[in-house]
Amino acid sequence: MTMTRLQPEDAGAGPTRAPTPAPATAAPAARAGAHPSPAQPTSLLNLLPSIGGPAPERADAARNRRKILDAAARIVAEQGPEAVTMNQVAHASGIGVGTVYRRFGDVSQLLWALLDDRERQFQEAYLSGPPPLGPGAPAAERLDAFLDALVDRVVEQRAILLAAQSAAPVARYTSGAYLAMHTHVALLVSQARPDTNAALLAHLLLAPFSPSLMHHLSEEQRLSTAELKAGVRQLLSFREHAEHTPSTPPSSP
Repeated sequence: MTMTRLQPEDAGAGPTRAPTPAPATAAPAARAGAHPSPAQPTSLLNLLPSIGGPAPERADAARNRRKILDAAARIVAEQGPEAVTMNQVAHASGIGVGTVYRRFGDVSQLLWALLDDRERQFQEAYLSGPPPLGPGAPAAERLDAFLDALVDRVVEQRAILLAAQSAAPVARYTSGAYLAMHTHVALLVSQARPDTNAALLAHLLLAPFSPSLMHHLSEEQRLSTAELKAGVRQLLSFREHAEHTPSTPPSSP
């Protein structure tokens, strides 16, 4: 996965590549102790890390790539990543197995390409898609929409994300995908609540989306995505609701 600079959301452009990678510490919102200023949204987005799209290719090659990735995604969703083989993907996609090998090399590279592809689609949706996930809605509504979409994203890809987390437990926090999400959430928090430490709150808001926790809740606890989304909303409003709910006095003995 690569990190590239993005144009501001106001420009309506999706993720694009740039020659120079954005440093992980460049954006103020990427540091837990930083307080992003509400006057900085454009500069923050100029530094936003991005998942780069595939290199330019012929139309037929792009169609084959799409068929292969979609076939791999179906197999992962139905049987898990351990069920993916190059032969099975070739059969499911209708593409010759030689072409599948030439495009992706082996199963591990194919799975990483699939993860990168889904992350790029997700990033394009929250940066330049329709509101409320994309630009055009109030910050609080965009944050709710983002967290809902993140539940869908992590649950859908939980097996691959869990494998990646198991291989490198702390790499998540320095990946381009996480830095992009963190900067985006910090920006929305700073717009909705300018009096808070938006960078720290962004880390805490993303913490429940750890692949291991989401795998536990969805697989072992059998919670649906609707229940997970409702739980995130309840968690965010718990303190505010508790402060406005009169406490019941203890009953007399």
